[in-house]
Amino acid sequence: MPSTHPSHHPTDLAQLGLSTELFDDVVEYATAQARACSEYDGPAMAGTTFWSRSNRRLAEILTNKKKTNPPWKYTRRDSILRSVHPSGSHAITAMSGHGGVGNPNAKIRAKNPKGRAMAHLVENNAKFEEQTGQGVFYSNDDLEFGRELDDIPLWFFLYERGKNGLLAAELCLPVKMNGKFVNEWSTRITVFTDKTDPGIDVSLLDKAEETTTEVSVNLNQNQA
Repeated sequence: MPSTHPSHHPTDLAQLGLSTELFDDVVEYATAQARACSEYDGPAMAGTTFWSRSNRRLAEILTNKKKTNPPWKYTRRDSILRSVHPSGSHAITAMSGHGGVGNPNAKIRAKNPKGRAMAHLVENNAKFEEQTGQGVFYSNDDLEFGRELDDIPLWFFLYERGKNGLLAAELCLPVKMNGKFVNEWSTRITVFTDKTDPGIDVSLLDKAEETTTEVSVNLNQNQA
């Protein structure tokens, strides 16, 4: 079982209770589900399906005591899909990445902007990394997760379809956001770099910039 010591820096998936076989299964499942989308679906449906099914498959395997013992736990609190290690030492969520995922020399980021809930978790990751010689913090979520959920370090399973069409993925521990984008990491573990082209865009669409347009409407109360 992975250490819960704050200064612990995993260097491979096994230290986190994970495996390449797990992620192979996740990606194959998510790809099959996303391929069912067509031009009659919304423009972002394939990417949304791949993201949702990736997290679903992670949870289905990790929370199944026949496949993972002891089983993990799962939560959708704050609309962040998380599988939580039974020790409460860490959690994982899947999302699309950008900028050269799979290349340890590339600067990467989560593809889409994140809100306050994710910013809070990333900030807590950074605080967790800075602490040394301290034990786990316990609070209101003790009974369910073994500690306060927001204090559990959250790892990103980042995936990206490269220009060559092949899928690459990393498991990364985020520690900082610049603006609304998560783009600084304390640890990056390459999962794979050459998965078969899924034939679809697996990333979510970037959020359009918010604009305000004033429209004047003249109401003629005397109009018949």
